[in-house]
Amino acid sequence: MTGGNTGGCVTVVLACEEGSAATADRPDALWERIEPLLPAVPRRADHPGRRRLDDRKVLSEILVVRYTGIPWEFLPPELGFGSGMTAWRRLRDWQEAGVWQQRHEQLLAELNAAGALDGSRAVIDSSPVRALKGGPKPGRARWTAPGRAPGTT
Repeated sequence: MTGGNTGGCVTVVLACEEGSAATADRPDALWERIEPLLPAVPRRADHPGRRRLDDRKVLSEILVVRYTGIPWEFLPPELGFGSGMTAWRRLRDWQEAGVWQQRHEQLLAELNAAGALDGSRAVIDSSPVRALKGGPKPGRARWTAPGRAPGTT
């Protein structure tokens, strides 16, 4: 459960938060921006089960994992957050709900409004783009020399 694309966008959004210091030094400011984007999950009255872990604690756990690189399943329970798998599932759910995409768009709008967004240079990474059916097959390589090489015999 440590692989996959879950969280790649999170790293980008959190790294851009006020010089990446927002995650460690200003968790309240980060929480104020992300909390309104989180989907509301109603508690089931007929089968309530175990109480859901607080979203803010889960966000803190996600930040620890993304910052340290520790695998989800090895996150120590002594930190007081809960299970690493719970955080991984919540991160996946928030990704599917579009939370990180919305935060990324908000961040771009804030940077643009402040005049801090320079669109003259951009980097495009196609590694997360899936090639359907293996992508196009390359044709045969063309000769670059004027003729064939002489034989060795």
